[in-house]
Amino acid sequence: MNQDNKSSQTMENFKNSFFYGSRSDLNFKFLSMISDEKAGDFIQGLFKKIAVSHDTGELNALFDYVINAQKAAYSKDVRISYNDGPFSSMKKRSDQARIMLFTSSGHFVKTEDPKPLGVDNMTQEQAESRIMEFIKHEPELSAIPKETHYDDLMVRHGGYDIKGAKKDPNVAFPLEIFRELEQEKVIGSLADTAFSFVGACSQKRLLKRTGPKWVNKIKAMDVDAVFLVPV
Repeated sequence: MNQDNKSSQTMENFKNSFFYGSRSDLNFKFLSMISDEKAGDFIQGLFKKIAVSHDTGELNALFDYVINAQKAAYSKDVRISYNDGPFSSMKKRSDQARIMLFTSSGHFVKTEDPKPLGVDNMTQEQAESRIMEFIKHEPELSAIPKETHYDDLMVRHGGYDIKGAKKDPNVAFPLEIFRELEQEKVIGSLADTAFSFVGACSQKRLLKRTGPKWVNKIKAMDVDAVFLVPV
């Protein structure tokens, strides 16, 4: 966790404070990944975009500016890199296939809170403050019946801003969309259960221990394909 003194700061202290520091903001934590000079350029450009957006009433350019800066920063984050993966082509057409939804968005059914780190009713703020514990912890899988109404869903994830996912779960957990695809015969059928977990977890445990267990679990559920939504 970054510690910073707001009364006297360098640019490095300032930009790093957005990464779970005193100014913690999951939309702007990418600032810690870029140089001081690029951070300064981004902030200056942001001020200009805000002024133009105010004058024109057009916000898309402002949103695109932030999104493109995020993309540029995260594209250089290669701490975890895989050259290949155990992927295979579908054996059936999508309109004949049974498909499962699987996300790392941190969704779960309200009445089945996974109680991460052993904490009852953990808030989003607590999840963010304990992110360093999450990334050392073995991930837990939440099963979500496909007929679950969005009012019965909750989301908690210390690695991204969940406001959008709370307002419209389809942003990160497109269960409603897949139900529609099933009704429209775009897919053969949707698996009875969808799964979600918090992607901010121990990647080594996920790769070597937890992931293989999940794969075996899914294979036993007779599905033709798994639709992955990484967050």
